[in-house]
Amino acid sequence: MLKVVLIDDERLARSELKRLLGEFPDVEVIGEAANAEEGIEKIETLNPDLIFLDIQMPGKTGFDMLTELEKAPDVIFVTAYDEYALKAFDVNALDYLMKPVEPKRLADAILKVKQKNEEELLSFNNRGMLSEHDQVFVKDGERCWFVKLSDVRLFESVGNYAKVFFGTNKPLILKSLNALEERLDDKVFFRANRKYIINLRMIEKIETYFNGGLLVDLIGGEKIEVSRRQAVKFKEMMSL
Repeated sequence: MLKVVLIDDERLARSELKRLLGEFPDVEVIGEAANAEEGIEKIETLNPDLIFLDIQMPGKTGFDMLTELEKAPDVIFVTAYDEYALKAFDVNALDYLMKPVEPKRLADAILKVKQKNEEELLSFNNRGMLSEHDQVFVKDGERCWFVKLSDVRLFESVGNYAKVFFGTNKPLILKSLNALEERLDDKVFFRANRKYIINLRMIEKIETYFNGGLLVDLIGGEKIEVSRRQAVKFKEMMSL
């Protein structure tokens, strides 16, 4: 059963979408919200598999709301924006539905969610940790991304912020490196030194470095020093 929350400030839009979703026996609407604050509360308490999210809402937008979540559920945007305007947002969402929602487009979107769920190995984690299979929402200025943590090769400390390296992108997020380290799976993400956390699966080459440290080449071309203290831990982790 796919558990769904609807987030839209228009009550009639929520009612119509709920009616359309009633045609899917394996979809259950478990909650509704009329704004971003209510949306966050519903997501955190109900833990839905999927949310249908309006972009333009009074106060915070749908994008603003997503940046405040620790980890994002699957998202289908339901919006009055036209397709051209949506392309301005570099968001890798599962799908966009234009208002008024067409039943055929809704069916296609639901199918896309189910296919994604079948393809992914879902990890269960009761400590609030983020696994490499989780996706996070990143917003930097007007650009937005859904990023699977397995695609992130590097986090760089920039004061109270962190720069996230994935593909050719390096957006800033309002998280310190220490806060990230507490949430990330240490079997995948390793604190190389005070400034960097690296994805161990993105390592291309390892060399010895002066003072007993190591120099790691990542797939993206970055060269990161593993401090002498962390090199001991790194060698223990990587050895048989």
